[in-house]
Amino acid sequence: MVISLSVLVLLLVLAWIFMRGGGLKLSHALVCVLLGFYLASSSLAQTIHNGVSATANVVSGFTP
Repeated sequence: MVISLSVLVLLLVLAWIFMRGGGLKLSHALVCVLLGFYLASSSLAQTIHNGVSATANVVSGFTP
């Protein structure tokens, strides 16, 4: 778990740096995809899913 947490934090930092840099290259997209896979297999997956679902429900409730 310690190694996967370290990789998760490293990928999160790299994705943040890439997003702040502006341009998204193929290597940057690969880091973001790997971050997604690590997040999906982590214990945070259910919390992230619940947060995204709740946000989607709030946004869908808005009337233009």
